[in-house]
Amino acid sequence: MTNFNFSRQWFLALDDELRKQGLDSDIQSFDEIKNNLKNRKIYMPDEFASHCVYVILAGGFSQKTAKKIHQIIMETLNQNGAVFDSLMQVFNNKNKINAICSIWNNREKICDEYYQIQSLEDKLIFLQRLPHVGKITANHLARNLGEDVVKYDVWIQRLGCKFVNKNLSIDNAKLSPEIKSACDAMFDYLVEQTGYPRGYIDVVLWKGCQQGLVKL
Repeated sequence: MTNFNFSRQWFLALDDELRKQGLDSDIQSFDEIKNNLKNRKIYMPDEFASHCVYVILAGGFSQKTAKKIHQIIMETLNQNGAVFDSLMQVFNNKNKINAICSIWNNREKICDEYYQIQSLEDKLIFLQRLPHVGKITANHLARNLGEDVVKYDVWIQRLGCKFVNKNLSIDNAKLSPEIKSACDAMFDYLVEQTGYPRGYIDVVLWKGCQQGLVKL
């Protein structure tokens, strides 16, 4: 998988290899992600908050670690509610636990407000304003909620630069317009080649890079 050419065959082979190795998941399986992007599910407040909690935990951690902590955090929330001290015993990060408590305590309001928003751009702005979310994480959250968006993280930015064959300077704290344009061109091309949603292509590419099947 090291020699990639962004063809349909290359992408399908990458997808197949990830599935063969049992790596076809984020917080959801690849098939769940794909189906939700094609037929967006409306989540109830508890499920909506659970997705928020996951992306907050996932920042800076492997998926395996984030999923393990997420499961324990959600069990604690469902049993005891948003009790700060109890959650800190599970995951000792004051800022993230404060954010999780705030979202859990306001989950019905947050969920209702989100689903009242019509445009995707406004939905992303809304998610960016949630505690400990921000721009890149908001795209991750939106995709997990069934919006056909991509997470412009460092792996995707590097792939975008490869696609346009340019050695552009990447600042993961601030997505440059030129790199975003390169990434979007890559996604547009792969959508045309595969017929898959952008959000699904995103998760497969990211996982391939993260697992070393695509070497940059």
